[in-house]
Amino acid sequence: MKALGRAAAVVVAGATLAGCAGGPGSGGSGEKISDGKVVLAVLNDQSAIYADLSGKSSVEAVKMAVADYQAKYGDKAVVKDVEVLSADHQNKPEVANSKAQELYDRQRADIILDVPSSAAALAVAGVAKAKKKLFMDIGAATTELEGAQCNKYTFHYGYNTYMLAHGTGDTVTKDGSKNWYIVYPDYAFGQDMQKNFTAAVEGAGGKVIQSDPAPFPNDNFSTFLLKAPGLDPKPEVLGTMQAGGDLVNLVKQYNEYKLRDKGIGLAVGLMFITDIHSLGPDALAGTKFTDAWYWNANPENRAWADKFQAKVNKRPSFPNAANYSAATQYLEAVQRGGTDNADAVIKQLEGFKFEDVFARNATIRAEDHLLLHDVSLAQVKPASEVKEPWDYEKILSTIPAGQAFQPASPACKL
Repeated sequence: MKALGRAAAVVVAGATLAGCAGGPGSGGSGEKISDGKVVLAVLNDQSAIYADLSGKSSVEAVKMAVADYQAKYGDKAVVKDVEVLSADHQNKPEVANSKAQELYDRQRADIILDVPSSAAALAVAGVAKAKKKLFMDIGAATTELEGAQCNKYTFHYGYNTYMLAHGTGDTVTKDGSKNWYIVYPDYAFGQDMQKNFTAAVEGAGGKVIQSDPAPFPNDNFSTFLLKAPGLDPKPEVLGTMQAGGDLVNLVKQYNEYKLRDKGIGLAVGLMFITDIHSLGPDALAGTKFTDAWYWNANPENRAWADKFQAKVNKRPSFPNAANYSAATQYLEAVQRGGTDNADAVIKQLEGFKFEDVFARNATIRAEDHLLLHDVSLAQVKPASEVKEPWDYEKILSTIPAGQAFQPASPACKL
């Protein structure tokens, strides 16, 4: 812990990726690039409960984006020299804060990407605002990033608690599970999930019997699971708002206590493909959830997933794909604007419409910097239907971008 503030704690995840055209300034555009290069920094959990779903594999995804940008533009690339850095924030907002300052100030990062854990993301957003440097958050879900705590230099890219709640909560309630018991992690993400899921369930004609906060992180959920059957009325569904390692622990214990046999189904607020892989598909078979992206949804996704697997030896999660997309769209904005000046890049991003391997029918909403894109309602397959490793999801329907995300909040003042 004493070493957390040192420069050495920032891990250089990749050497400088230089295009064949040479060093900074070549091609007549180098003078518009600060320090003669662009520095992308991935700040995320690389050692704790969210490491598997993003972590170092997202650093590789960002490197893929850089390589594809350089291959696309060659000698015409505005950015001749791109460096990719990474650091581990350990899911602690105070560490995220110090790492972000270090990356912006000492490592000269032009943009920070990823940052799972909502409390950590909000801390980094504050640093980005103060430093006037870009931050694209992929890993956190809180709607505060595009709400009361929005700022000009922060973009929310991929998913949020509104999307998760109104996809899953609405569907499960309308399918007949009217009475809910919600267990959520007691920090910004979980509190936001509890609020949005309650609104979605009640809006669909259901009722939340009780909501309980759980410690974060946590490996023992017995208090909540033993409590559930005794609630009056008995809930028809346990809504777990945990993610990553916490979700894996809760689902294992849910199955050990045989709550499904007692008439209490399971709804998962946020699930990653890595969670299904850790538990095995039969532990979650039939569970419906909202997914921002799935590697095997279409041939384009699968082709990119094949390239990713060749580098990291596993199929990509949606944060992996979203980090690739965010890095790509940042570099494309620099290319369009001819500079890495933060304010100029922001102008290129605001209101921009695009399609890429992660985001379909996508718009970066100018009012609050929220990425709008199509998402999917998915269901976990039983093991008997899994045809190959990581083939865990059945896509039930597409939720259009305009329905998946909330309207811009008047609380957001960029």
